[in-house]
Amino acid sequence: MIQDHVLFIDGEAIIIDKPAGLPVDPPRDGSISLENYLGNLTFGFQRWPTPVHRLDRDTSGCLLLARNPKAHARFQQAFEAGAVTKRYLAVIDGVPEEPSGLIELPLIKVSSAERGWRMTGDPKGKAARTRWRVLDSKDGRAFVAFYPETGRTHQIRVHAAEGLGIPITGDPVYGVAGGRTMMLHAAQLTVPRPGKPDVHAEAPTPERFKAMGFGGFAQADDAA
Repeated sequence: MIQDHVLFIDGEAIIIDKPAGLPVDPPRDGSISLENYLGNLTFGFQRWPTPVHRLDRDTSGCLLLARNPKAHARFQQAFEAGAVTKRYLAVIDGVPEEPSGLIELPLIKVSSAERGWRMTGDPKGKAARTRWRVLDSKDGRAFVAFYPETGRTHQIRVHAAEGLGIPITGDPVYGVAGGRTMMLHAAQLTVPRPGKPDVHAEAPTPERFKAMGFGGFAQADDAA
């Protein structure tokens, strides 16, 4: 039940641990999305909560929902101002030479009839910055914490594939899916609120990470 995925709730906000495979927006084929479950997340309110940001279908973890329009507007402003702190965990198909770093790679949307649309690095694109740190490595793969300082579409996925030169394991667009669910998880989200406690949650490391031997770093760590 989606109610069991709630990590944080108060009068303004809900943070859920979104399962991998559940799209936030309704797909064109009419299949199930988060929208189908919003009615189960009212918790006594008449108004359904609404997503403030997006996670890709196969990305699991912290997703912020606003419980009223004023809160939604304030939270969106916090995202746009870069005031929101985010930490993602990923398994990537290789081990970087350095233990940590900063990727600064502007991103632009491109499309073709053969491959559809995707994001790619381009000096003409929108500024995008991601800090990263290797937490562990095993069997030729690395377990990495990513700290995006901007919020571009597919930012971490492209920064891994083009910035590090090592795609996220299971990424069907920028890497090799290989029959595996994409190994990207929104592990922590903190949204400041003037005069009120931060909206904050940490989503536990999913079983698909533990199955690959990466699961001991669910706790917060310092950014690179």
